Amino acid sequence: MLAGITGKPNVGKSTFFSAATMAIVKIANYPFTTVEPNLGIAYVRKKCVCKELGVKDNPVNSLCTGTDRLIPVRLVDLPGLVPGAHQGRGLGNKFLSEVSNSDVLIHVVDASGGTDEEGRTVKPGTHDPLLDISFLEREYEKWIQQIISRDWMKIARQAELSKKTEELLAEKLAGLGIDREQVAGAIEASGLNAERPVSWGEDGLEALSRELRRRAKPIVTAANKADTEEAVANIERIRAMGLDIVPTSAESELMLRRAEAKGLIEYTPGDSSFKIRGQLTEEQRRALKLVEERVLARWGSTGVQTTLNRAYFEVLGMIAVYPVEDPNKMTDHSGNVLPDVYLVPRGTSARGLAYKIHTDLGKRFLYAIDCRTKMRLGEDHILKDGDIISIVSTA
Repeated sequence: MLAGITGKPNVGKSTFFSAATMAIVKIANYPFTTVEPNLGIAYVRKKCVCKELGVKDNPVNSLCTGTDRLIPVRLVDLPGLVPGAHQGRGLGNKFLSEVSNSDVLIHVVDASGGTDEEGRTVKPGTHDPLLDISFLEREYEKWIQQIISRDWMKIARQAELSKKTEELLAEKLAGLGIDREQVAGAIEASGLNAERPVSWGEDGLEALSRELRRRAKPIVTAANKADTEEAVANIERIRAMGLDIVPTSAESELMLRRAEAKGLIEYTPGDSSFKIRGQLTEEQRRALKLVEERVLARWGSTGVQTTLNRAYFEVLGMIAVYPVEDPNKMTDHSGNVLPDVYLVPRGTSARGLAYKIHTDLGKRFLYAIDCRTKMRLGEDHILKDGDIISIVSTA
């Protein structure tokens, strides 16, 4: 699964990406700093089963803090988007093409109101971030509609004759990462008659495009620059309207991650506090104190980790499963305890996990073992979050 960081230019997307991945990318205070997508590895954070079991684990594909697993996920920093992108404005066509590879979008919004709709710097508080929250959805939905509308009547007539409306639409939208199941669900949710696509009209295609975007490109909104007073007022106003946003200070997270990397503080992404453990200059102390007062004490965290966790666990519905070879010792062939953790979609079966580990393991699957209960599990057994599973096969 891939999460794409998106939004207007100059709102802190690249800072969010750097804070989440510790990758060095170009960060500047002007529009379209990011022209080519940057791909990196971030981590989602989840309680580790080691504490529950009272064992000391030896992670191989992830990290363990002693209480939490930091599980690697893919993140991409996309070029900035401006209104009219679906018509080719700015880097619109490039952005919309790149965003199609993402399974979930993290929409970074300047909650301080310090950038206008084109991404130009303005006085904080002079632009309403509420306007930015909906424009991304609108641009992508219009782009989907634009693609569907090309030769639509020809496709619609063919669909009515073949009775394969979902298949033909899925084929047309395959390049956007939209599958038949999503198309079928969107048609039903839009109240459209799959047997009479000729009758849908522009309003019907608009409704369909909206539903397709919701299913194929769900969005988590990070209300960035939450360390400013202007942002505080805007976040409270937007939340009062019932909109779900994550107060975020990517700049604060990046500062904490860099200080931790240098051994100056003890900090785990997502924590509500940090401990000083190195020699700090007076300037460093002042900067960290501001982060403590304006961000951690006010919001409970910098919001970066919360946004990532929400994207993968809540929006994409991923669960964490621990595959092991020895069901008694819960180790791999090298003796590492709880070595790996896999993120899989909710509803994944035991055989499905086997295929994710290795194709041969899936093909030659015999049964799985629940390492807690030692019960045998069939190929169709649906896994639960936190399961520790041993796969038995002829491979």
